[in-house]
Amino acid sequence: MAEKAEKEVVVEKQPTSAPGSIVAQRVVWYITGFIVVILGLRVLLQLLGANQGNPFVDLVYGVSGFFAAPFFGMFSYDPSYGVSYLEVGTVVAMLVYALAGWGIAKLFTLGSRHAEV
Repeated sequence: MAEKAEKEVVVEKQPTSAPGSIVAQRVVWYITGFIVVILGLRVLLQLLGANQGNPFVDLVYGVSGFFAAPFFGMFSYDPSYGVSYLEVGTVVAMLVYALAGWGIAKLFTLGSRHAEV
């Protein structure tokens, strides 16, 4: 008679949550993404010549103005055409915040051995 070979099944328990450094990195990216998106909306609305009397436009300008303020006056000229203009300082702010967010996110995972980082 032939014997049945029994196979042993090994089930590895997968972690249910990400390590703290990865969670911190994701939080930094989320905050950075919010700042860059709100600044991008500001640039887009200015390029389209949006009416600042509109509540949504005013909200976007108010929130993004806080993050763009350190970069106001960086350049002596902002190109304009009619009611549309490009606030170059805000574009620079988007780049600076994106680079700062990347650098801070990397700090959380410098010593990590996880391949997904």
